[in-house]
Amino acid sequence: MQPKEYQRRVIQTVERYLEKLVEAREVYEEASSAARAQMDFAKAAWEAVSMAPYHAKKTGIGTPMPNFCIKVPTGGGKTYLAVMTIDRILSLYQRRQTGLVLWIVPTTQIYEQTLRSLRDRNHPYRQLLDIATGGRVKVVERFERFTPQDIREHLVILMLMLPAANRKDKETLKIFQDAGGFDAFFPMEGNFPEHQKLLERVPNLDYFGDKDEFFGLQIKTSLGNVLRLLSPIVILDEGQKAYSPGAQSTIAGFNPSIVVELSATPPSGSNVLVSISGRELDQEGMIKLDLHVHNSQRTDWRDVLAESVAWRDALEEEAVRYQANGGEYIRPICLIQVERTGRDQADAGYIHADHVKAELIESHKVPEDQIAIKTSQQNDIENIDLLSSDCPIRYIITKQALQEGWDCSFAYVLTILTNPTSKTALTQLIGRVLRQPYAKKTGVQALDESYVFCYQRRASELSEAVRKGLSGEGLDDLISLVRIESDEAQKREQRTVGVRERFKPFEGKVYLPRFMMLDGGRERELDYEMDLLSRVDWDKLRLQRIRDLVLSSRDTQDWETAFGYVEGASGVVEKDHIEYRTKVSLNRAYLTRRLENVVPNPWVARRLVNRALRILLRNYSEEVIVANQPLIAETLEASIRQEVDEACEKIFRELVKQDRLRLVLIAGKAYQVPRSIVVPADAKTLRHDDGVPVQLSLFDDPVPEEWFNEELERPVALCLDRQEKLLFWFRNLQRKPYFYVQGWRKNKIWADFIATKKSAQRKGDFDTVYVLETKGLHLKDSQDTDYKRRVFEFCNELARKTTWHQIGLQFPDRIVQFQVVDQDEWETVINSLFN
Repeated sequence: MQPKEYQRRVIQTVERYLEKLVEAREVYEEASSAARAQMDFAKAAWEAVSMAPYHAKKTGIGTPMPNFCIKVPTGGGKTYLAVMTIDRILSLYQRRQTGLVLWIVPTTQIYEQTLRSLRDRNHPYRQLLDIATGGRVKVVERFERFTPQDIREHLVILMLMLPAANRKDKETLKIFQDAGGFDAFFPMEGNFPEHQKLLERVPNLDYFGDKDEFFGLQIKTSLGNVLRLLSPIVILDEGQKAYSPGAQSTIAGFNPSIVVELSATPPSGSNVLVSISGRELDQEGMIKLDLHVHNSQRTDWRDVLAESVAWRDALEEEAVRYQANGGEYIRPICLIQVERTGRDQADAGYIHADHVKAELIESHKVPEDQIAIKTSQQNDIENIDLLSSDCPIRYIITKQALQEGWDCSFAYVLTILTNPTSKTALTQLIGRVLRQPYAKKTGVQALDESYVFCYQRRASELSEAVRKGLSGEGLDDLISLVRIESDEAQKREQRTVGVRERFKPFEGKVYLPRFMMLDGGRERELDYEMDLLSRVDWDKLRLQRIRDLVLSSRDTQDWETAFGYVEGASGVVEKDHIEYRTKVSLNRAYLTRRLENVVPNPWVARRLVNRALRILLRNYSEEVIVANQPLIAETLEASIRQEVDEACEKIFRELVKQDRLRLVLIAGKAYQVPRSIVVPADAKTLRHDDGVPVQLSLFDDPVPEEWFNEELERPVALCLDRQEKLLFWFRNLQRKPYFYVQGWRKNKIWADFIATKKSAQRKGDFDTVYVLETKGLHLKDSQDTDYKRRVFEFCNELARKTTWHQIGLQFPDRIVQFQVVDQDEWETVINSLFN
């Protein structure tokens, strides 16, 4: 499972933090007891890698508790990042492959989904954990027992629901009650001195009695006490839901060795180590955007349902054509939110699940097996693989049961059939249609976007609901990619903004260069797949990472363990443990499928797989190769991706050298800055700290403040607006009609700002255009940033050879300069550019 670029960045950041944490912990452990009381090694490590303030936390026994949060939006792969983080904690921080992980989730849906993934040995998440531990993973639930031997020999992952961990009444919650099956973790019953010693070492253990009584104290053999003894790695899924005082106290009371939160909307008390933006997810093809929200003014909910059915049917036709042309199977699903689902509420005047189901069957001739109802009482999708081509379900009716834990990427259409005055319906479910199937774009616009149908909503309330819905999914920065459509004129929802009056002389006369191919005497825009990828000589790839790969000689084994009562034991013990060799064969089809994201032709992919296997067979037996297939697949994909990027760069530069690829600045060929842009009608304009709106943006007010993140883009915009030598600037968004650079990788580079510098010789004119791409501190040394720097440097080299006279208009020469601006030096860079 090859990580996305933003996921690589997350792991790199986590690795840096863990390395500093190890260093700080060593200093802490070598200090005297008195000195340690004044030290917080977790805070010291944090301050070495992050400029954000740190919220210190302590375990139940008063020691520093390392903790950090990964802010990841909906559809960003929380579980994958959690698994990769566990791997790094084991290898870098704890330096072992065994121990205990306490994985806490907030809802039944997420619990069941995560448990299913971690227990399935064919699932990529479980395979990653198996690689990290040498195949020694044991996944258990709260009611299952494990032993000290399990902890020594396995990575035990204990799944726990947040309500079970949130301790309100310690005598009634089962995980804190004395229980059989965990006796082996504690001194023998009646050995009061040993119980006393253990309590002195771990003072927050629950116990019976008192040390001053005749029989002394007896530590409870509860699961809660086992957790306190073992200091688990704690994974907090939807971490923002664990910030009540009770939940925080209970989690700290488990004496964690480290706490990792994953959240789309972390609270203010969270230590956010790395933050993933919605833009990054969209660049990687993880989510369906644009999001189209259609608001009907009709009064009958059946009309809205009919529109939804028609649109879903149209999407399925697109999906069938896409698959027929070599694409993957997609079956678009429509989620329908109703007002009532209870059996006794069907005739109460509300829109009921039964009403909608009947309407689908009777009016739209939808077969009954294509309709499912999901409520707290009825679950027609339980244990059904919605992604399977054998599954017929195309409509899912619910009230609110899909608000969390939903992971079906085939959901494209959300239909809101609730009271038009309800402000929460759209907000709560909007994230359910955002995941992109197979986490990659299809190239078919209709299948790369998502759709919402509702009725009789006020424009302002609808915009706010969408805004809150995306914000609740951690996608605040993608508000601009929402299209709100209505039966009424769209001017209520968006407005066209032209060039400011003072900059009218430049309207339609500002150009930026772009790469064009000379093809048959005609120039056309560079196409990555046609012009670069098609020229890659796949047979010349060295597969260097495969050549350097070291495989472990291990058997593929399954095991079974039986627990029960035996004579002489005080509780449940491990009675039988059987391990047996699993017959696994070399699966070339599996390895080939893993390359589909980097090798467009499956026949070429199979040739590369065969070459890789021949290389490995020189040093390893087939049995060893079979046992390491997931690692081989991951390594091969990474090797090909890297070498293809390198090959495309060589092709790119050679085409430029041959004058077949040009950075063109010619009228009709170059990018022309638009004469107007579209902004949200209710947008709040970007303002300086003194409340004054920005003055030097090319386009008239409003300049929507929602287009800028607080950490870097907003400060850069305001800094530009204050420059005396700046003529005008504008925010460059990641969509048409804005400017991009197509380099030698597939994804286009959409710069953040375009700015012009006043001419020293020509009053009221400019002589330099800056294309600025901002990068946060956490991205400074990433592969993506390095790539953009090199593309921009090459653009600068070529731009110096091109004059504006070639445009064919009456323009003086102007310089175009491309610049990557890092967070730790942005102000210095901006000031120097306009000095």
